[in-house]
Amino acid sequence: MISRFEDDGLDLDPAGVPQRPLVVIDLDRYANESPAAVAAAADRVERALPLVVGVLRGPAVAPLRPLLTAITLTLTDRQASALWPQMVAVADLDAALAELHAVTAYAPRAAVACGQLLRQTVRLPTTPALAAEAAVYSMLLGGPEFARWLAERGPAREVARPAADLVRVDREDDRLDIVLDHPQRRNALSMRLREQLLAALTVAEADPTIGAVTLRGNGPAFCSGGDLDEFGTATDLVAAYLVRVDRAPWRIIDQLADRVTARIHGPCIGAGAEMAAFAGTVIAAPGTVLRLPEIRMGLVPGAGGTVSIPRRIGRWRAAWLMLTGTPLPAAAALRWGLVDRLEDN
Repeated sequence: MISRFEDDGLDLDPAGVPQRPLVVIDLDRYANESPAAVAAAADRVERALPLVVGVLRGPAVAPLRPLLTAITLTLTDRQASALWPQMVAVADLDAALAELHAVTAYAPRAAVACGQLLRQTVRLPTTPALAAEAAVYSMLLGGPEFARWLAERGPAREVARPAADLVRVDREDDRLDIVLDHPQRRNALSMRLREQLLAALTVAEADPTIGAVTLRGNGPAFCSGGDLDEFGTATDLVAAYLVRVDRAPWRIIDQLADRVTARIHGPCIGAGAEMAAFAGTVIAAPGTVLRLPEIRMGLVPGAGGTVSIPRRIGRWRAAWLMLTGTPLPAAAALRWGLVDRLEDN
């Protein structure tokens, strides 16, 4: 851990792999600095290429806010107030730092790409923000970190696809109920399920008489993320980018957000958490757990998560969830704002 931030480069090796993907700075050293010094440090951090993580053992004080706002995230072992969304409270600072060092050493390209992407998406309207995410995701599909994950996964399984629809749509009066209905696969977001979900949401988009849309999942999980057996099938990464931009159901969820309620339960992994976060209201059942595992796969969230999740909890806590893949139980998600309320038992 360094006390001053001075070098803002990645220290790339000849293969273009960042040797310095993560910088950790001691924020307590800045607590008594002049406002000008803090502002200068914040400006330098804002332009940095590596992830910059702050450690704050003392109290959060107003003069530090510009620096806390500029960095990727701040770790503290004190209770983190809702007034300081830049901060992530952990039980053990050393263990949390070790976890961040481990993941950035394992997937430095994806980690750095995620950090830079989050700085962009929070400043952009939905469509260009989703386009930025799709570009980074599609680029990483061709990278060595994702190739390593594919090799470790092994050959994709042959999965029997049911003849029945994977999304069920029911309408009663002005209410539309959209149900992800592939419980055998925990409603994994396959290409077929995505297309049927897009078609269902397009109905709501086109019909102004639909006043309320409920999105839920059948079976043990709302949505367990992307269908892992379809990962690695894209051969044209430019086409993959365009599909992610054009065929994104979460873009319509965002457009209809004030009418959409997502009722989530069970494991909400990757795409499950990402698309639910676009809804105007998210209700979680007891036992719900949200998790974003993409960095360890050599990717970034690709179902709109770098757009939807920072809007709810800030880019700093979003970075923590994305970099570490830490499971977030429903009660903690409620405190952070990723969930709006908990379903009664």
